[in-house]
Amino acid sequence: MARIAVYLTGGIASYKAITVVRNLQRSGHQVRVVMTKNAEKFVTKQTLAVLTKAPVLDDLWNSENEAKVAHIELADWTDLAVVVPATANFLAKMALGIADDAASTAILATACSKIVVPAMNNHMWSNPAVQRNLTMLRKDGVKVLEPAVGMLAEGYAGKGRMPEPAEISDFILEQLEGKQTLSGKRVIVTAGGTREAVDPVRYLGNSSSGKMGIAIATAFAKAGANVDLVVGNITTAVPENKLINLHHVISTEDMLKQVDQLFDGSDCLVMAAAPADFKLQSSFDQKIKKQPNQTTLTLTFTETPDILQTMGLKKQHQLVVGFAAETENLLENAASKLERKHADIIIANDVSKGVFGSDNNQVYLLQKGQEVEPWPKMSKEAIAEKLVKKISQKITKNN
Repeated sequence: MARIAVYLTGGIASYKAITVVRNLQRSGHQVRVVMTKNAEKFVTKQTLAVLTKAPVLDDLWNSENEAKVAHIELADWTDLAVVVPATANFLAKMALGIADDAASTAILATACSKIVVPAMNNHMWSNPAVQRNLTMLRKDGVKVLEPAVGMLAEGYAGKGRMPEPAEISDFILEQLEGKQTLSGKRVIVTAGGTREAVDPVRYLGNSSSGKMGIAIATAFAKAGANVDLVVGNITTAVPENKLINLHHVISTEDMLKQVDQLFDGSDCLVMAAAPADFKLQSSFDQKIKKQPNQTTLTLTFTETPDILQTMGLKKQHQLVVGFAAETENLLENAASKLERKHADIIIANDVSKGVFGSDNNQVYLLQKGQEVEPWPKMSKEAIAEKLVKKISQKITKNN
């Protein structure tokens, strides 16, 4: 049984939080409530006080709190803090460490895990300032349940609608339970780009940051899997997790050798890396020097090994997942790749729209004989968790 502090902030979706509180109580957890003054414009604190059988914290200076430091007492009591709904204003306060009322002061003093469930107008949701604040919160370890697409209070559809209470409750309980659905399983995840030598100082590479692969490896570890993370050239930090074994490689051939060495003992391979398709037929031992009056340089390339196809042909019980990074004819090329590479799943994304290095992406999931699944634009962490859940279902079903 956990002690959960539920924070209500000032949005029309506040009424849904009442059901979330009840669901958490029915699951056997203790719940206390914190409310902003704006939240009380939509829901009365008496309602929540009756449901939780505990005072609602909404003011640091009322008579109930004269003999104690109310926000610290609540923060020390809390095992998990949930902000539902989380307005753009409250997200900004959390991200910047502003403490100007009871709710923001209490959440700042809280050292345990935190979940935010944003709900707002779609224009506010897409505002760069809001997205910057969410990025900062994620880096601070705050879990974000992104809003749904649907009818908003303004009378039109868009992304910003708060998910239904059942989905919110399930998300919270899943974080609490830390479901180890892949405990005992071993997976391989590749991340980043590879480098193909031209000469001792130059190489062929690409713009892959490794963020997607690292997010997937982290999500697998969270699900209890032992992860072999094979990284090439990356620009993001690698996770420190006892379930993640790190393998550094340079070239596409290096990556193939490492993946092949690990493959027989694995249950799943996710090729999120962007290995080079070509390398120099013969790299130069010395730096290529520009000659007087030289205006062109001709180099001859040859193809590199196809890691996804090699493993797709080799697989026995393993699930093989690949990514299709395309700039045109996205779904057609991805469907062809699914067939040619003998993959079980292909995640397709259009990389012509600033995906490399970004914190967000919009992808499609393709499986043989099934309808294409379009996923809404979301953070790479959210995509990773959704993909790992999908893979977990397939692995446990096959066993």
